[in-house]
Amino acid sequence: MGHAAEHSGAGRGLPWSAELVLDADGTVLACTATTAELLGRPLPEIRGRPLGGFFRDPSLWERLAANAPDAAQAVLRRPLAGSLDASVSVAPLLTGDGPGPRLLVRLAPASNGEIRDEFGLRVALDSRGTGVMVSDPRVQQRLDLLHAAAVRIGGSLDITESAEELVGMLVPVFADLGAVDLTEEVLAGEEPGEYVTGTPQRRVAVAAARGCWPDDIHQLGETFALGDVESAHMRRGGAGVLPDLGPLRAELGGTPRARLVLTRSATSFLVMPLRARGAVLGALGLWRTGDRTPFDHDDAELTEQIGSRLALGLDNARRYSRERRTAEALQRSLLPRPDVAVTAAETSGVYAPAATAAGTGGSWYDVIPLSSARVAFVVGKVAGHGVHAAGATGRLRSAVQTLADLDPPPDELLSHLNDLVVRFGEDQGQRDPAGAASLLRATCLYAVYDPVGRRCLLASAGHPAPLLARAGEDTAADVVKMHPGPPLGTAGEPFESAELVLAGGDVLAFHSGGPPGRNWDTDRDLGLLGAGAQRAAGAAGAAGSAAAGREPLHTITRDILERLRAEPRRHDLTVLLARVGETPDDATAVWELPADPSRVAEVRSLVSAQLAAWDLTELLFATELIVSELVTNAIRYAGGPVGIRLIRDQRLICEVSDPSQTQPHLRRARLSDEGGRGLFLVAQVAHRWGSRYTPTGKTIWTEQEMPPR
Repeated sequence: MGHAAEHSGAGRGLPWSAELVLDADGTVLACTATTAELLGRPLPEIRGRPLGGFFRDPSLWERLAANAPDAAQAVLRRPLAGSLDASVSVAPLLTGDGPGPRLLVRLAPASNGEIRDEFGLRVALDSRGTGVMVSDPRVQQRLDLLHAAAVRIGGSLDITESAEELVGMLVPVFADLGAVDLTEEVLAGEEPGEYVTGTPQRRVAVAAARGCWPDDIHQLGETFALGDVESAHMRRGGAGVLPDLGPLRAELGGTPRARLVLTRSATSFLVMPLRARGAVLGALGLWRTGDRTPFDHDDAELTEQIGSRLALGLDNARRYSRERRTAEALQRSLLPRPDVAVTAAETSGVYAPAATAAGTGGSWYDVIPLSSARVAFVVGKVAGHGVHAAGATGRLRSAVQTLADLDPPPDELLSHLNDLVVRFGEDQGQRDPAGAASLLRATCLYAVYDPVGRRCLLASAGHPAPLLARAGEDTAADVVKMHPGPPLGTAGEPFESAELVLAGGDVLAFHSGGPPGRNWDTDRDLGLLGAGAQRAAGAAGAAGSAAAGREPLHTITRDILERLRAEPRRHDLTVLLARVGETPDDATAVWELPADPSRVAEVRSLVSAQLAAWDLTELLFATELIVSELVTNAIRYAGGPVGIRLIRDQRLICEVSDPSQTQPHLRRARLSDEGGRGLFLVAQVAHRWGSRYTPTGKTIWTEQEMPPR
């Protein structure tokens, strides 16, 4: 409860130790035995009752409340009844546990003399023996500082902002110069290690009464290390005071240690190690200059109370920063490389984190190359935040990539994804409810663009539609008209696809939207994205070419990111710009044949002539082998018509389509088998191969590396 000073005067002669701790409602939480003697009640009858009930004179309580610190006002204004005259002093108790403020109240019997408590607060007694608090400027300043510390320190979860708040509060009211130095581990959000000699510290906040920080001590942002003596004091903890800097100035002179403490105008110095949970976080340094009263022991005690609040606030901010950075790093690791350039599209994506950890995690995008020079654009958002949301994002992205490898249409892919999310939620619900909740009600948009046919198919599971800006047009970007289905894991309704016909240079702007149920934090974000899409499409040159006049997408997305981060965001956001391309007509060759084995030789001749026209004779043997085997199998097992298509892209693509939906399987034929070797040979000469379903059957495709030019 603290040390109490004795008083002199009439009354029962009790020592100044009748002390109580009150909560925010004025209820007695704890009291000394002397309090029970003074009130004439056993301890059990005092604890848990309002203190005001023990007073006879309501005016005493009102006068007390009028002069008490602001934090005590609401507690002290209570109806009174009782049979006790007493003098009273009140001070905020900063070390109380539990929610709400705590007040330390000291009572003394009525006396005609003067009583001064250990804080220096005078309590004068009137002729009726009723206590009246008398203001002492120095004590009132300390109480004001304690109140300001309770209100202002610890409210921010930004480490630097908390340090700046403290020195701004103490300078010039309490000191002429103030600085906060923190270890590098704290600034990085890491767990503070053992504080040893040479541990680097950085000056993160300074304040000067005259506005100009002196140049003969460490500057803002400077990193330095303490010597043995200073480090030992930091480890011991507790405020240290140098009332007179003269002897130290004579001892240190112009040595490097002088930059720690000595400045030309300073006359006294106070240093407070900042410790939290047993670890040293840094130090608070205060200087007084000129003829100002030097720091003393009372100042050190006050600084310890204020500094302890700052240390706890800094440690909370450090833990918060670490959690936020962990979630951001995990979320960023789940995103693809920011810029992708293929024939189908040039893309650039950015991730804008939220201003707080509560909004970080959950937004993602992906760009997935598909067979036949096509590309898939994916954007989504999971519910929740933090590491749970990031983990759910990883599972969802992996599921989409696996399903995309099977190459289903967008609406079918979302149906399979919805089934997986439902199963994930059922399996994970008992052991990880937060992770399951992040997956359920997640949103996802999946789009597939074919540069040969210049068609884009889109389907959405509760996700907002992208914006479309047409190449070279001055019109604003429009939201694509489509009907989003329900979020993942919420219903078994079918998903509906929308189709767009695009031209080279058109820009699709995908975004992850805002929180569930809302697309954006503000309309400003949507307008910013639309302007970026229009800017990306406006300078397009000839369709299908990499026109030199086009502005790089990464420049536009970088500008969008800077604008998005200019103001604090409540939720994270991803933006993906895709400027589509198109495959030239002379880069494709298409044939269709009936199911006639005699036509296989004709197909080889057609393929050979086309490769010669493309100057790809190096691939002639392998391509003829691939076409012969695939066409022969299609005629034998699937019937006609059989379609053949060659695409000259970054790789040579060969497709064979037939009306059967039976998928081929690669196997190793035994020596006694008469068949089964064709697909094995195809796999050996091709770089990649696979198959996909089509509305009329299936297509088997292969890719071959192009010869260097």
